[in-house]
Amino acid sequence: MSQATELFTPIQVGPYELRNRIVMAPLTRNRAGREQVPQPINVCYYRQRASAGLIISEATQVCPEGVGYPNTPGIHSAEQVKGWRAITEAVHQEGGRIFLQLWHAGRISHPSLQPGGVLPVAPSAIKPEGDAITYEGLKPFVTPRALDLAELQGIVAQYRLGAQHALEAGFDGVEVHSANGYLLDQFLRDGSNHRTDAYGGSIENRARLLFDVVEAVTQVWGVNRVGVRISPVNPFNSMQDSEPDKTFGYVAKKLGALNLAYLHVVEMDQSGVTTGQSIDFRRLRDLFGGIYMVCGCYTFERATAALAKGEADLIAFGRLFIANPDLPERFAKGAPLNVPQAETFYGGTEKGYTDYPSLAGD
Repeated sequence: MSQATELFTPIQVGPYELRNRIVMAPLTRNRAGREQVPQPINVCYYRQRASAGLIISEATQVCPEGVGYPNTPGIHSAEQVKGWRAITEAVHQEGGRIFLQLWHAGRISHPSLQPGGVLPVAPSAIKPEGDAITYEGLKPFVTPRALDLAELQGIVAQYRLGAQHALEAGFDGVEVHSANGYLLDQFLRDGSNHRTDAYGGSIENRARLLFDVVEAVTQVWGVNRVGVRISPVNPFNSMQDSEPDKTFGYVAKKLGALNLAYLHVVEMDQSGVTTGQSIDFRRLRDLFGGIYMVCGCYTFERATAALAKGEADLIAFGRLFIANPDLPERFAKGAPLNVPQAETFYGGTEKGYTDYPSLAGD
């Protein structure tokens, strides 16, 4: 029996009417090959999931130096644009919409992944805890090189070019990745940004690079086809901020004044466990004032309740979309869900990627 819920109410996001409020979250799957070019297998994967109201692509590096992991795709070469174009065409053939997530990993990288074996870059020379994932296995993170002030507009230019390439590749919009401990998030939070120049210190200064990037990207796309992702209390990648309510309240309010397509907020860490810090997410939503997307181990029941209470407009699902290519149909019918297999999340081929069964049996 069909379950009528607000999850299936169409919603206007920028110039697009999305057919439902079920978003496929950006999911790094490490299957683009060492050339960082989307492959035919990736086309199949995204086509299978095109019934989402909106797909947000896996994190996609805007420059060779932005890479953080093996076999992740880029958007800085003609070959990558061609590979992504095959994906956007497949999604559009199925009636779907897809945004590209623009990404720079910053310090969450390793010299073995970097062109010329150089140090990864960051706002400050602060080494994250743990190990980098490389082609040779796990290796301890290194102390990154702090970016010079004169280099920052070059970073902005790389995001602008990535946005232009995304337009050429046929995407419907882009999402600026400023979450989960990557470069823009490293600038935002004071645990990783100890700069004393115009891009460090005050909240306004730490947020400056994000807004420089957003301005550059919206010059390519217009404001209503650009979203931003943030993760105020996610400790992943050794991240913390001393005053997340103030930092991200400022960011949300200023982003809201731009009339962007949406604000995408990661509410939990990757394990689904809330951190020791807290933030008033309802206040964050009110400060932004526009289309508000949430992500954080949501189930059908939690998602339905969040929409009913006005806590969000869109719900992004990650692991459930990995295992259920037809997730909206399963939700609508109350059908059983396939169980995600964590051992095949990252890297590999078809197994655990395109071979999860749909209700139709294909």
